[in-house]
Amino acid sequence: MQLNAQKFALAATITMGIAYTICAAFTALNPDLAMRFLGWIIHLTNVDKFTSINVTFGSFIASLVPILVYTYGGTYLFAWLYNKFTK
Repeated sequence: MQLNAQKFALAATITMGIAYTICAAFTALNPDLAMRFLGWIIHLTNVDKFTSINVTFGSFIASLVPILVYTYGGTYLFAWLYNKFTK
């Protein structure tokens, strides 16, 4: 079975964009809880030393664009390699 690399990469990119948008909205609405979650995820015991989180539209876009580019590129490469190895 061959993967359509462009469609696979686009589906993953859209999924990542939706997930990032939800995460950014959660962070903007409740920054203290978001910092606690971050601490739990990366095993920090004290996140109080970090500055407060301020999500702006500009910072959202500045972070979203590279995430989408990296997701598309990475998943396209994955599908391309998969297709090469399954021939």
